[in-house]
Amino acid sequence: MREAMPEWEEPVSTVTDGVAKDEAVAIKRAFGAENRNRLIDVYFSEHANGSIIAANAWEHVYRLLLWVDQTTGLGHCYESDKCQPGRPWYGRSLAFHDWVSSALKVSPEQLALHLDWLFLHASENLAAYVLRETSKLSAKVEAQRAPYKGKGLPKPGEDPELVSIVQSIIGPHLGSDPPKEIWNQLVQRIRQYLNLENKRKNLVGEGFEDVLTHIIRRTCKRAGLEVHARKALHDLPGFNRARVGEKPNKVDVAVIHPTFRTLVTAKWSVRADREKQFVTDFTDYISAESDRKPFDYVFVTNEFDPARLARACEQLGGNAPMFKFVVHISTDALRATYGASAGLPSEPSMRRVLKFIEDGRLVSLSQWLEKLDGSSGA
Repeated sequence: MREAMPEWEEPVSTVTDGVAKDEAVAIKRAFGAENRNRLIDVYFSEHANGSIIAANAWEHVYRLLLWVDQTTGLGHCYESDKCQPGRPWYGRSLAFHDWVSSALKVSPEQLALHLDWLFLHASENLAAYVLRETSKLSAKVEAQRAPYKGKGLPKPGEDPELVSIVQSIIGPHLGSDPPKEIWNQLVQRIRQYLNLENKRKNLVGEGFEDVLTHIIRRTCKRAGLEVHARKALHDLPGFNRARVGEKPNKVDVAVIHPTFRTLVTAKWSVRADREKQFVTDFTDYISAESDRKPFDYVFVTNEFDPARLARACEQLGGNAPMFKFVVHISTDALRATYGASAGLPSEPSMRRVLKFIEDGRLVSLSQWLEKLDGSSGA
């Protein structure tokens, strides 16, 4: 079924400003899959000449998707409310920010300039579209308001309460009071900024799946390897077709090769409901398998909560581990965030996670990609 689009995402019917029609549609759907994939291609063409190696794959994931938490000014590694100054995870966030800055060879105060590439560029596309549409509508809006001219009806976007808050804080420091139109522009810019932040979940949801798909394709050169994002389970080789009227079960990322099949659940972070969904999905995959051949179930994440990571490593399917591999974007980042090098007290769940890393139960993205591209599969 075709995904429903918000009104502002309806396909354009003309080509404007010399932009090709397909690209104009993609830009209009700034946070949609088409534009995300277009932007990811642009990123790799500009930053890696179109190809990368497994060893630095984590770096590209972080440059594309990791962001700096607005409230702490630090790289986001855990829930914002638990990372506020004075709380235990603030110290770990400092350790993470320091590690990422060092690993990317940038200064800590400049780190934000080297992250969040996909979100920022999608936001630019959206802003350009909104500006074009606003210009198109201006004449129509004025015509609609004409009968009420002089009656003082509020203009679109006006927010006297927000203006009052801003004025009370910065007003005394201004040389003169800006006109009302300027205050309204400021309010609209603030609203746009906050609305864009709400769209970030699209980038760390399906966007994570898209980035992972691109990275696998660029690092794994095995002949006959196919990588799919959000493909229906019954469209993958060796799985039964869906029953009539049944909602298709889509696999986050599927890696298909003549000698193996790997079904990947890719989650930037993990909530309790998602943990339950892992077991449900695995049960569905087992039930749908029709070739009587094994397949691998892999979990890829950037979760930093040690208890959630440990549970994923320990989760059983029958009497064996449910996940063939639990993959973290960077196990080095985990070590730095949990580690004694930052003088932070260790917790039992953290020690369990570090032991899983030592034992090879929890592997880095780079390690998994190397296995995926090797002779034995994933």
